[in-house]
Amino acid sequence: MKTKKLLRPLILLPLLCAPIYVFSQDNHLSETEKQAGWSLLFNGKDMSQWRSFKQDSVNKQWQVKDGSMVLTQKGGGDLISKECYKNFDLMLEWNISLAGNSGVFVMADETGDYIYSHAPEIQIIDNERHPDTQVASHLSGSLYDLIASPADAHKPAGQWNQVRIKLLDNHLSVWQNNVLTTDILINSDEWKQLVQKSKFKNWKNFATNDSCQIGLQDHDGDEVAFKNIKIKVL
Repeated sequence: MKTKKLLRPLILLPLLCAPIYVFSQDNHLSETEKQAGWSLLFNGKDMSQWRSFKQDSVNKQWQVKDGSMVLTQKGGGDLISKECYKNFDLMLEWNISLAGNSGVFVMADETGDYIYSHAPEIQIIDNERHPDTQVASHLSGSLYDLIASPADAHKPAGQWNQVRIKLLDNHLSVWQNNVLTTDILINSDEWKQLVQKSKFKNWKNFATNDSCQIGLQDHDGDEVAFKNIKIKVL
């Protein structure tokens, strides 16, 4: 996958306002961001903030290419952050291959068999070509199988997408490409109703972690790239 370097400042807006993503330099923190408490989860050179799920290091199928973390082939496995986060503001960019599928997990842990055992997923997918797009809540930017993202949040495969995920006292808000796609209180009545109608209905301990990790998905080896991954503890 060829990547394009985008030139943009970063402007952070309040929780429910659409964030405007402008990064002056990829995988870089400005002095303003540093003073505000942001830190990088990827520096463009190595994956020292990550490891493969239930492993001590990162599998070699995950590689750094052109300033991006790239899953290059099958066998890479899911990535999980080394650090745990309870309340946080996370931003990143993703680029999915044609007919590809991936995802970003929050509230992840390693007590289950899979990274998704207890973790809600923000979907990454080629909306036009991948077969798992017949359900609206399976389109990119959706809270997978729970809340569908609006059409104006979508971009075609091969383009960079910006995602912001904010979790504060179980209030989960997600934006994709400056469009609010999810705004919900986990464990509220609304949340419980959505879960009861989803594949997670009988999943024990789903979305119950108090302190948790961030995950990046290897979905059958589909090539996917990530960059500009930065987080602020709230």
